[in-house]
Amino acid sequence: MGKQKSSRSDAKGGDRPVYSEFATERTAATERAVPDLHPNQQTVKVEVSRKGRGGKTVTIASGFQHRPDTLKTLAKKLKAQCGTGGTVKDNTIEIQGDQADVVVAALQKAGYTAKRSGG
Repeated sequence: MGKQKSSRSDAKGGDRPVYSEFATERTAATERAVPDLHPNQQTVKVEVSRKGRGGKTVTIASGFQHRPDTLKTLAKKLKAQCGTGGTVKDNTIEIQGDQADVVVAALQKAGYTAKRSGG
């Protein structure tokens, strides 16, 4: 008689993963629940920083409570108004250069309560 191959995945009901430490696919259960508040309900802090960027000046706008896609569209508008590049990281928008006055004015025009922070 030959040996019969049995695998644990077949015995448990197919190829369903039991545990995955590093999920490659995000589902609705793993997404972070972020309320998408109206701009007039948010206070945004705008500061200019050079720390950890090799001497490059960056304008950072933080304190947003938006979904990532909404934040990306807002960053795109701010980058266009400043005429520079930038990125979105951890609910903050980073704009290249010392653009704090332009960013504060643009955010206030969009309905946010924007305050300049730092020197």
